[in-house]
Amino acid sequence: MQIRQLGRVDYLPTYEAMQAFTAARTSDTPDELWLCEHPPVFTQGLAGQASHLLAPGAIPVVQTNRGGQVTYHGPGQVMAYPLLDLQRRGYFVKEYVFKLEESVIRTLAHFGVTGHRVAGAPGIYVRLQDPFSHAALAGPLHPHDPFRGLGKISALGIKVSRHCTYHGAALNVAMDLEPFDRINPCGYAGLKTVDLSTIGVQTTWDEAARVLGEQLAARL
Repeated sequence: MQIRQLGRVDYLPTYEAMQAFTAARTSDTPDELWLCEHPPVFTQGLAGQASHLLAPGAIPVVQTNRGGQVTYHGPGQVMAYPLLDLQRRGYFVKEYVFKLEESVIRTLAHFGVTGHRVAGAPGIYVRLQDPFSHAALAGPLHPHDPFRGLGKISALGIKVSRHCTYHGAALNVAMDLEPFDRINPCGYAGLKTVDLSTIGVQTTWDEAARVLGEQLAARL
């Protein structure tokens, strides 16, 4: 897999480039992994409801063809876009999503943080009170607040076209988190969003991108 570091690039041209790459690829096209960050932008998934976009203000909103609802991308967030031929690699979509999430979990572990999955809510979450605890989430989720005590540190949204993937995962490193207050993140009102910085991990975007890239390359 070829890993491409794109730096800070506008969202819409990157989205269009992923579409073009996927439309043009053949059974022999090598898979790629694009790592980048974006200027501030809200992106709305196929199932997105306008009611989850509360107060975008001057931040642009881009409609996309990925799954999921609305999320925010901005400086200080690592975007990982795997462009894979799932059929060639022998992965089902659920298996691919699991590998994406596992790569984020392993990346967090590199920095001493324990990431958690929440059933029915793609992405990775951390305990707000003790993000460094290795204890598993135990017991049933609160029926009216499944994210009680948790903060979301990584969002997932993918598209599969002709067995080939684009879009991917976002890992929050050191961001201005205020724009997340202008939306219901991923469609969940009141869901708290965190980054590595706010839970006590000081690292650079480059280091987080390097580790995430290595974890994705190893698992995909």
